[in-house]
Amino acid sequence: MQKVTFKNRNWDIAGHLYLPENFDDIKKYPAIICVHPGSSVKEQTAGLYANQLAKNDFISLTFDASFQGESGGEPRFLEDPTTRVEDIRCAIDFLTTLPFVDHERIGALGICAGGGYAANASISEKRIKAVATVVATNTGRAFSEANPMEILKAVAQQRTAEANGTESLINNWIPNTVGEAKQAGMEELDLLEAIDYYRTPRGQHPNSCNKLLFTSMSNMIMFDAFHLAEYFLTQPLLVIIGDKVGGFGSYRDGFDLYNKAASTNKKMHIVKGASHYDLYDQPNATGEALEKLVPFFQENL
Repeated sequence: MQKVTFKNRNWDIAGHLYLPENFDDIKKYPAIICVHPGSSVKEQTAGLYANQLAKNDFISLTFDASFQGESGGEPRFLEDPTTRVEDIRCAIDFLTTLPFVDHERIGALGICAGGGYAANASISEKRIKAVATVVATNTGRAFSEANPMEILKAVAQQRTAEANGTESLINNWIPNTVGEAKQAGMEELDLLEAIDYYRTPRGQHPNSCNKLLFTSMSNMIMFDAFHLAEYFLTQPLLVIIGDKVGGFGSYRDGFDLYNKAASTNKKMHIVKGASHYDLYDQPNATGEALEKLVPFFQENL
């Protein structure tokens, strides 16, 4: 694994480039961009998948989203779907500068919100030749189901306050402990498993600091990751979900993406007994996902 940087506009995006075990810089390799979930960083589940793909002779690239982790950009902790998609385009720009990457064999893999962003990028970015998602979520669908009008009004008030000198409001993505969640009456499966993954040694990383700029909410509510997929998402598509259904909605979003996509070469795989977060790092679930991902990319890149 090599540390790399590339540009989005005038700031640096921090990435990790994973190389095959018997890497030969004279050869041309297919490459896969691995896009991390919301609140995540490159070292977490995206890095797990990237590392395994590199072991199967792919160049793999993970990176921290703009405004987050080790990447640049202001304001900090902004989750901006449009910029997240542009990050993917910039990652492709970077890959095309590497002499050992075959420009005609670049794919994208996204996990959770990263799956939605990878699909959205593929709708318009035809340098992506194949796209796969693992427990993809459509950010706009997910955030528009929780009192969206009230949130939009609160964002408007907050922007006015910040324009007049108030400090930026930064919230947590999720409660920091299961106890904190249960005390607030929040006991939904996906939420509790998110805490177990992100806020314990299981998947915790210091750069994944559970901070979200509150005014990001309007961007997320208004974003439809699958907009126009029925017309323009024509690349080979693999959708992977688990059948242990939770409140974050990746099960139904997976079916929505699969059904909408214009691709004539599309597949869905359901991992039996797996929850959303099992497909982040649990060996049985991720192993089964990779058993589908590797041949999919081998056949289509």
